[in-house]
Amino acid sequence: MRVMIDTNLLISAGVFAGKRTSTLTLRIADKYNLVLSSRIIDELREVMEIKFPNKKSCLERFLARLSYEIAYTPLEIDDDIYPKIRDKKDYPILASAIIADVDVFITGDKDFGGLDLERPEIMTIRDFDKKYL
Repeated sequence: MRVMIDTNLLISAGVFAGKRTSTLTLRIADKYNLVLSSRIIDELREVMEIKFPNKKSCLERFLARLSYEIAYTPLEIDDDIYPKIRDKKDYPILASAIIADVDVFITGDKDFGGLDLERPEIMTIRDFDKKYL
């Protein structure tokens, strides 16, 4: 199974190592094929620079522990071909998950929750834990 994890969860897992999110993320990467989009990786570094500049090395060490595939995020996204989402800044992430053909997209962002998609299945990390781990 191919699984993509959203930026917010990776920050939580990498910056606050030892928490449940970190443990679950490592288990997902061990058990499934983890896919991260180029946009998620860029966004991770941007957020870390702004919000947690003194914790950047923690995140880098955490990412180095994960085995993952990188999926390219197109620079230009035609939001008319994707399901409507409230926050237009989320289109690159949604497009990446669809283009990479992941089975599951794990996120804590409620804007993704109401989307009616056959694939990927969109769920929280808790729901993923209950169903697949």
